Amino acid sequence: MGAVIEFNRQQTRSVYLDANATTPLLGEVFDAMTPWYLTRLANASSSHTRGREARDAAELARCEVAGLIGAEAGEIVFTSSGTESDNLAIFGTVVDRGAHIITARIEHHAVLYAVERLQQRLGCAVTYLSPDETGAVNPEQVRCALRRNTRLISIMTANNETGVLQPVEEIGRIAREHGILLHTDAVQAAGKVPIDVNQLGCDLLSLSAHKMHGPQGVGALFVRNGLRLDPMLVGGGHETGRRAGTENIAGIVGFGAAAKIARRGFDDGSIRKIKKLRDELESSLLREVERAGINGARARRVPNTANIWLEGAEGGRLIQVLDKVGVAVSGGSACSAGSCVPSHVLLAMGLSPARASASVRFSLSKQTTMEDVDFAIWQVAEAMEQLRAASV
Repeated sequence: MGAVIEFNRQQTRSVYLDANATTPLLGEVFDAMTPWYLTRLANASSSHTRGREARDAAELARCEVAGLIGAEAGEIVFTSSGTESDNLAIFGTVVDRGAHIITARIEHHAVLYAVERLQQRLGCAVTYLSPDETGAVNPEQVRCALRRNTRLISIMTANNETGVLQPVEEIGRIAREHGILLHTDAVQAAGKVPIDVNQLGCDLLSLSAHKMHGPQGVGALFVRNGLRLDPMLVGGGHETGRRAGTENIAGIVGFGAAAKIARRGFDDGSIRKIKKLRDELESSLLREVERAGINGARARRVPNTANIWLEGAEGGRLIQVLDKVGVAVSGGSACSAGSCVPSHVLLAMGLSPARASASVRFSLSKQTTMEDVDFAIWQVAEAMEQLRAASV
């Protein structure tokens, strides 16, 4: 083992390296939310003083979220999640029977299942683009896939499994040239890399608070000014008629606080620190464990994500071993009822089913420390030695 990793066999820790699944709520965010659960509770649609205060708090948070992505406050629609934001972007703009949609095979299922439903219900045609071996989609694929009836292009900003950044800005130029709407799922990119919706050229962009140390249960959709959105939820006139339902004020306030912290992170060194820890994790694991490699290594990636294949870790066995010693990570396959389905993202990149299911995602947060990384490296090396010895 490397000199940096010095733990005795009895030492235990609880190390959370699954931040792409969800991030811990920061204390500053919790403090901002607490009054809106306890002493300042009100419906933002109420006309009394407390209602107006709740509405003002939501509008302040809207400004913070808009500022994170270079948007105007009025272009932000609060939702319940990144999934709802993706669904609203797709179902809210593709309303014509037989319309054509372009997306990628590496998208989150919130996008893939939404366009699949439009295929079934409206007879929409969908072109699914495959990435190259680095995990990135070629913008020229988008250009070649265009049709006269193409209504929407939906390509994510950063992949949730590999962290690979997609060429959304180049795709945005193609979309504008042809007058086609562009949606990008930026759930895994926001707060990790700078985002400017005008530079990207997107018309819709999805966000989620709990991916950036905010609360679970609140998301947002950027909707460019002038774009008509057909709401999925109808009722009151909330969110200027684009999303009915009483606003989750505490969650929205938390989202605003998290967005403010995320924006600050580009200047205070926290993003650079995360990247340094991620790079150390990758280089050390490849040094300590033979027959291993990084998925998407040659592509531009968000700074917190490492997706590493380790020969002999198939079927989620490494995930289970690490869980028992207090290290939380996620795998390249979804396992239930005794069977494992390899990641659709890794398969689309050209990985074999065996290599895809032997891949592990390590995703770091603002709270990850060097001690956490060292402990994880040590435990992975130990676990892989055991797994490979057992398979001989």
